[in-house]
Amino acid sequence: MSRAEPVAGTAARAPNPLWQLSLFRSEIGTVFRRWRTIALLGVLAAVPVLVGIAVKIETSGGGTVGGSGGGPAFLGQVTNNGLFLVFTSLAATLPFFLPMAIGVVAGDAIAGEASAGTLHYLLVAPAGRTRLLLAKYTATLAFCLVATLVVAASALAVGALLFPVGEVTLISGTTVSFAEGLLRALAIAGVVALSLVGVATLGLFVSTLTTSGIAAMATTVGLLITVQILDQFPQLHAVQPYLFPHHWLSFADLLRQPVYWDQILDNARLQLLYAAVFGSAAWARFTAKDIKA
Repeated sequence: MSRAEPVAGTAARAPNPLWQLSLFRSEIGTVFRRWRTIALLGVLAAVPVLVGIAVKIETSGGGTVGGSGGGPAFLGQVTNNGLFLVFTSLAATLPFFLPMAIGVVAGDAIAGEASAGTLHYLLVAPAGRTRLLLAKYTATLAFCLVATLVVAASALAVGALLFPVGEVTLISGTTVSFAEGLLRALAIAGVVALSLVGVATLGLFVSTLTTSGIAAMATTVGLLITVQILDQFPQLHAVQPYLFPHHWLSFADLLRQPVYWDQILDNARLQLLYAAVFGSAAWARFTAKDIKA
């Protein structure tokens, strides 16, 4: 049975809370059942494996990593404590791999349904356009969290397998227990997931502008790359604090004692600003859009 069939049959009934809950569950399930989503999560899970193996091979030959300042943050500490592979992998995937995956899912949210011809049937349901858009957005945010946790979990498993684990020496020089280090790693994963809210909302807005899923995904990823480039030019320092990736690496401040909250809070406020602006724009566009397919 297709997604459209049960929805069309409920057109005459008034919406109810159980139906609305099932809509959210359905959208989240649809996102994570797609082969494209599974492939994206597989690629994200493979990054820590490749990084861990590369570091292991390099150090087994008597070499060192991170000594020249190259590579992701925390790379030099991985050999001493496998937990640092979590921080390294998040730092390595955050600039491109994680947001690209989010851009693909968010860009396909509305435009993918339109190109497949199922959007019209979804809108026959009593939930209406606003609830459908919220369900799509919730599913996209769920993917942000799951994708981040996949990277972190893969890195933790590989780090524990290939390197010693134990007490964690923070950036500030303070040593904390491995349990506290795990809690900080979980908090960092949460901050990274929050950092992806801006690009997720932007992608959802782009998805409401077109009926081509491929075009929406390509546009979102293209905007991501463009903004990343703009964030590197010193001449644009006046506008860079307002670009959604500007504070992405602020999660490193959670590895200080005491924690530096300023950049983390700036990042949270910036992501919520993007969510408010582009979320409102997506709602305005989608509720007024002429749906013919």
